[in-house]
This record gives sequence, structure tokens and C-alpha cells, in this order.
Amino acid sequence: MIAFVRGPVVHAGATTAVLDVAGVGYELQCTPSTAAGLRIGHETTLHATLVVREDSMTLFGFADADERAVFETLQTVTGVGPRLALALLSVHSPDALRRAVAAEDVTALTKVPGVGRKGAQRLVLELKDKLGLPTGAGGAAAAAAPTSGPAWQPQVHSALVGLGWSAKEADAAVAAVAEQVEPDADVATVLRLALRSLDRA
Repeated sequence: MIAFVRGPVVHAGATTAVLDVAGVGYELQCTPSTAAGLRIGHETTLHATLVVREDSMTLFGFADADERAVFETLQTVTGVGPRLALALLSVHSPDALRRAVAAEDVTALTKVPGVGRKGAQRLVLELKDKLGLPTGAGGAAAAAAPTSGPAWQPQVHSALVGLGWSAKEADAAVAAVAEQVEPDADVATVLRLALRSLDRA
């Protein structure tokens, strides 16, 4: 098992990162907030999980061990694979997921593309005794680093498309939140606002 990857960042997209580890570029799938905290050329450490399938090997990277642990726990739920687990963490921080499950907040969980009401109820039922109580720290590291003014727009747009919305829907969501946020708003905050906008639509 690959527990972490450390090296200079050579690429940071909306939901992917490439780290140079001893001359080998490791591509990791990340949440938008984790990817937004990376800086090209800066050495960083991402906690990692390697998901092996018959036709692929995909490396997922996380800002901290708690986010990785929640990612792995989410996949113990019937019908939840790595992509949906990452989508859940793209919309909700680990502690927000803990609060939603503890409060049986089905509405909050259905804000994630790909999660319907029955799926949300299944998440609550199967995670009730697995996620634990909010720690107060989960997701803080991932959302800590803001981006510069215009930088969040392509990242949020790409993240929305990656989560299953059409390019046209992503354009509308970005336009809807552009006037609501400060120029230095972080990607995670803007993404949540954009998802709420799409939910209302």
C-alpha cells in the first residue's frame, strides 16, 4: 500500500496533482480543495490510497490522514466506489460528513451529484457507527490555502464538470456565484456555493 507521496508539485489541476518523486511523476486524484492548496514547484506531502481495478490503478491524494480515512470508510458503504467517495469529500469536509450522518441530514448528502435520497439514507444507516464524532480539524488543512482572484473560476468549473454537471450548467453556476464571493475566496468555498446554486436550479 502507498501511504503517502512526497515531492515537488509539477502539476496542479482542478482535481488532479502530479508530484515528482525521485524523477517519477505520480498523478493523484484529489478533491478541489486539496488541489487548490498546492503550489507548482513547492515540495508537498499527500496522504495516499491506491485503488486497484482489473483495468486500472488509480492513486488518490489527500491533504491529511483524516480525509484519507474518511475516503476509505465511505467505500465500505454498499454502492459507493472511489469516485463517489471523492465526490462526497469534494462537497463536504470530513467533519461536515460526520455531522450530516450523525444528524441524519439526508438533504445535505443529496447535494452531492450521484447521491439520491435512497443513497443518502444508506450512507446514514451504514456509516452511523463508523465515522465517529466531528474532530473540529477535518478538512481544515485542505481548505486553508486560498487562490488568487480569477484562479478559482477554471478550477471550480472543471470540478463541477468532473462531478457530473454539464459544461453549460457549470458555466451558469460559476456566473451565479461570481458576484457573491471575494476575489480571494478559496476553491472549496466557491465550489460549495456553486453546488447550492445548481441544487436550487
